[in-house]
Amino acid sequence: MTQHPPPASRICPACDGFASVAVTIGGRDPRGHLRTITAHCSACHGTGIVTVRRVREGAGA
Repeated sequence: MTQHPPPASRICPACDGFASVAVTIGGRDPRGHLRTITAHCSACHGTGIVTVRRVREGAGA
């Protein structure tokens, strides 16, 4: 008996898979490193993928 494959994950349309970015806030710290903050995609919460949701046919009819 064949098994159904798991639903494939999709790349997040909001961030195109680049879920986390480092943004420079300007200037450097005393050691000479750039000051940065990390921003995560609000649609996929930093994972880069969005799960595929199955639509049940005839559920709302």
